[in-house]
Amino acid sequence: MSLDPVVAHQLKTLIEQLSAEGRLRPKAELDRYYATFRARFGPEVLRSLDGPTLLETLHNTSNLSSLVYWLEFKNDDEMPAIFGSIAGGSALKFGLYRRRETGAWMTGHPTAQRELSIDEAVTMARRHRDQLVAGAAVLDALSADANGVSYGALQTSMERVAPDVAELAWGHKYFSLLAPTVLDDYHAPIYQRFHLIKMLLAPPARAGRYVAAEGFVAAARELGVPVTSLATALNAAHGVPHRYWRVGTGNDDAPRGEWPAMRDRGRAAIGWSELGDQSLLEHTQAAREALRGRVEAFWKTRAASAGRVANYLFRLVHDVAPGDLVVAADGETNLAIGRVTGDYGFDASAAYAHHRAVEWLDIGEWKFPETEGLRTTLIELKKSSANLLAVERRLRAPRAPVAPPGVSVPPVSMALPALDPTTARVQAVLARKGQVILYGPPGTGKTHHAERAARELAARDWFAQPFERLTESQRREVLGGPTEPGAIETCCFHPAYGYEDFLEGYRPRLSDGALAFQRRDGVFKRLCARAQAQPTRPFYLLIDEINRGDIPRIFGELLMVLEKGRRGDAVVLPVSGERFAVPPNVFVIGTMNTADRSIALLDTALRRRFGFVECMPDSAALGDAVVAGIPLGPWLDALNARILRHVGRDARNLQVGHAYLLHAQRPVGDLGHLAQVLRDDIVPLLEEYCYEDYAALERILGATLVLRDRQRIDDTLFSPARADDLVRALLQPCPEITASPQALAHDNPQETEETDDGEGDA
Repeated sequence: MSLDPVVAHQLKTLIEQLSAEGRLRPKAELDRYYATFRARFGPEVLRSLDGPTLLETLHNTSNLSSLVYWLEFKNDDEMPAIFGSIAGGSALKFGLYRRRETGAWMTGHPTAQRELSIDEAVTMARRHRDQLVAGAAVLDALSADANGVSYGALQTSMERVAPDVAELAWGHKYFSLLAPTVLDDYHAPIYQRFHLIKMLLAPPARAGRYVAAEGFVAAARELGVPVTSLATALNAAHGVPHRYWRVGTGNDDAPRGEWPAMRDRGRAAIGWSELGDQSLLEHTQAAREALRGRVEAFWKTRAASAGRVANYLFRLVHDVAPGDLVVAADGETNLAIGRVTGDYGFDASAAYAHHRAVEWLDIGEWKFPETEGLRTTLIELKKSSANLLAVERRLRAPRAPVAPPGVSVPPVSMALPALDPTTARVQAVLARKGQVILYGPPGTGKTHHAERAARELAARDWFAQPFERLTESQRREVLGGPTEPGAIETCCFHPAYGYEDFLEGYRPRLSDGALAFQRRDGVFKRLCARAQAQPTRPFYLLIDEINRGDIPRIFGELLMVLEKGRRGDAVVLPVSGERFAVPPNVFVIGTMNTADRSIALLDTALRRRFGFVECMPDSAALGDAVVAGIPLGPWLDALNARILRHVGRDARNLQVGHAYLLHAQRPVGDLGHLAQVLRDDIVPLLEEYCYEDYAALERILGATLVLRDRQRIDDTLFSPARADDLVRALLQPCPEITASPQALAHDNPQETEETDDGEGDA
């Protein structure tokens, strides 16, 4: 099993780049992490545990020293989170967990949980321990010579000795940390299949997490890197798994009848236009059934046929997503492969009105090796791995995509990872409107998302590479340099910013010792001039704090020609008398803080010409970070929940963003840093929100931190000497969050060392 030469070359190049950037851990460092994990939770250790201590050590997620905590949340110098994630979902994915509120042990399905007695829970933990130990013995016998592993036999053995845990994500991660030369770091089958197909390796016909490891181990050996390093490179190259779809292009009366429109307009589309715009179709089974009923009543068709139509529309609205690949087909003949770039849209003027924006990457006729979904309007391609491999091979073939008339198609680089969700959303809005505003409460990363979206989209359009892989000279072309402009310009609106700064106007200058006025072009006009000179390349203007400027004064007559449908139309500028048009390759990305001004107060003409992407507090950005026993994500969620309850009108726009708890894009890591953020940033912000209403402030921050009678904050809590008091003060208004004594002892060395008896928090 060897890699395709093109794939091998791409991965080698990427691995070299990641190594040079310090994003791949040296093998000696990886080996140290594996040794640490085995010393804490290896089979020898598990065999020595029993009773309540075993139960706590295996399954108490509140215990930072437990196995399940290390597998799902651990991310520090002792064990970084680089070995594949199993985060998310219910704690029942472990088969057993302890309810934080009551201390009860639970098992069952998330919708049918059952409380266990302590004896029942210990019995289940023993079964898990015995299976982990047995599976480790199987792998230890193979690790000495991974070259000779029969992965089919390994799959059989693991299913036999560890039937309850082997095919669970946490069980697979446990085994992969004990046998990193035998197993891969993808703990979900969907990830394994996706990355194998992207490497042009056929997934095994047999289902199972262990048999799938063979391709990853062989590829890592061929590239001369640890399997974990290969996974890091694959994640950088491919991103998260996307889907593959097949869409029909006509009907029996007009085969391929809609293909020219799809191709020329950059769309994948389906019919049933009479049903109208489905943008408000809810993502529920009840909404799907209601849609089926409308189809059945409208066309007087059978329930089965109506159900199929409802499913097609439901898939297009809710299941197809930016980054997915779509194959346009006519019966057995495939006509093109494209990448979905936009959200669902409805075009009443088109015969096939329901659509998704698509960038067509390859146009040409070919056939799948296996028949799949021939008479289906829209179907996900997932049954045949051979068909998905054919799609990927077709895209990697040394041919340029065929561009329809008037459409510029950039070179295809299938090593491109998928865009992050916010950037993909920005891209979709820009494709539809030409302008977008990212809005939300303070600290939600609006400027960060805007800058990242502009950099990433410009890099991919200009150089067919993600921004992080650009050379220094390429980055200067995108960002500009000290003297030369780039593809991206940035400005910030404020009350004194005017038309003369943005479009054109007269500015004073000294000429021969005398004061004179000279007409100068503004930032937007200069950008448009560069875009006109390079019409095949996109240019981006970032406007930070767009709502702080006097919009009608700054934009002036520009609002008339900024609209996507009027690009290229000219207006006469009143200062210079020149005819001015906004080129179609200019895109505007703005940001606005809704704590200052809501969208409803924006100029109506501006709102109609811009699309909007909301950025709200996202505790997931904090990962599993814990500071002094305070889990930052849940603490932020609880804080914002209290703001929503007690601030009053417009409280949704007055929440606290996750960026306050980030430093250099990583969660704050110690109590001292957290105390500074609270004292200098968050508490003053909340004081402003409440504006002398110390009763409301007390309900948000708690009675310990807020001295309501004295109408002030107890600033002494932020001193290092009162670290324990600060932790208790922060947790006091949110009893649902419990501090871990292990974390407190670790993060506060001034405390006396506690004896670890293996018991975690209830």
